[in-house]
Amino acid sequence: MAREGSGGLLPEGESLRRALRWLDERAHEEARLDRAAAIGEAARRFDLTPLEEEFLIRSWRSPGSTAG
Repeated sequence: MAREGSGGLLPEGESLRRALRWLDERAHEEARLDRAAAIGEAARRFDLTPLEEEFLIRSWRSPGSTAG
């Protein structure tokens, strides 16, 4: 199943991959990043489903976690 994104149709999971890359870039740029706020912004920016956002909350919210 594909979802429509800003660049047209995206394969399933591509939005989540893009969100993870974006979050990792933000974390490298800003040492004291508010990860919870960043996850919320990523969910809106990349049109994540509630399940995808929950995955990020559980696996990426803590520094040092390896989600991707």
